[in-house]
Amino acid sequence: MHRRPRLNLFGRQLIIERVASGRSAAVVAEELGVSRVTVYKWWRRYQFEGEAGLLDRPCHPLRRPRQLSPQSESAILELRRNEKLGPHRLAARLGHPRSTCYKVLRRHGMQRLDCMDRPTGRVIRRYEWAQPGDLVHVDVKKLGRIPTGGGHRGYGRRLRRPTGKRGQGYEFVHSLVDDHSRLAYSEVLADEQGATCAQFLRRAASFLSAHGVRVQRVMTDNHFSYRRSKDFRAAVSELGAKHIFIPFYAPQVNGKVERFNRTLLEEWAYVQ
Repeated sequence: MHRRPRLNLFGRQLIIERVASGRSAAVVAEELGVSRVTVYKWWRRYQFEGEAGLLDRPCHPLRRPRQLSPQSESAILELRRNEKLGPHRLAARLGHPRSTCYKVLRRHGMQRLDCMDRPTGRVIRRYEWAQPGDLVHVDVKKLGRIPTGGGHRGYGRRLRRPTGKRGQGYEFVHSLVDDHSRLAYSEVLADEQGATCAQFLRRAASFLSAHGVRVQRVMTDNHFSYRRSKDFRAAVSELGAKHIFIPFYAPQVNGKVERFNRTLLEEWAYVQ
């Protein structure tokens, strides 16, 4: 039934009751503000089907001679999972209209690549905690230092050949992202040792506290600076929070901060 029907189930039953009481179809139609054709339609359905005839019928046609076969639909979904192709490229590859490919993807919740796990192509089951501070995601991204003026990767090996000297070293971007509000805090630090991570967590918690957010759970990966560091465990205890580790080899569980790291790479760290 659509949102604002002229007659709901009660109105249809009212038509049947008044017609059955002996009133004419014209009188009933005038009383309920519908046409005589509508009154006759529901009265006829009631006579042939009973109470079930007053329910809504499916709006799709009884026959679909041009419906896409299950095999063709499976081929579209398989290419989407394996090669991450969009509707235009799927249409060119499989010979179906672009609109058909898009409808198939939308029907299965695969119309957006950000709804899918990139390695496996499976639809991501998203979650979000109810209140800010219920869960925060913490991670470290290691970035190589770039020489002044840029390195050979920016200019190309022909214009600026590698010097053969030892690299410039690394910098470590520590980030914390609130699961509910997506409020983020980042610092560029010299290392990723346990004591450094612990101090970062304290400063990040102070930043969240200034915005009225109290940290209750901290999710990290299984890096030694999180799992084996007494300093980091002490920092979590000071906050009165619970430390949650993600499963091994499953970084997508900590995906909110992983996606934030990717945004930093694309829009800040290595922007030319």
